[in-house]
Amino acid sequence: MADFSNDGGLWASRALGASAGAAVSLIYLLPKSRREAASRFFSGLSCGLIFGGPTGIWLVERLGIADRLSASEIMLSGSAAASLCAWWVLGVLARVAQRWRANSE
Repeated sequence: MADFSNDGGLWASRALGASAGAAVSLIYLLPKSRREAASRFFSGLSCGLIFGGPTGIWLVERLGIADRLSASEIMLSGSAAASLCAWWVLGVLARVAQRWRANSE
């Protein structure tokens, strides 16, 4: 398993991966307004920064490629995946909340 210390390179990989995942999530489903774009980007960015390490470790262990990737690659891919998935999970929760609200009225 990779050693995730407070190395500046790992933080750069984490930030780059989180930004890339957030940008891709905006491309997949275009935002309706600037406010939505900003909230989606920053929620993806924060989730990528926070959950990038654990997500990267989970991914490489699940795929069985932990011994083939460097710590930076694990962090980059984990941050991008966490960031990309953040908006999709939030979108599903928003739709469930809208349906629940519509049913309760």
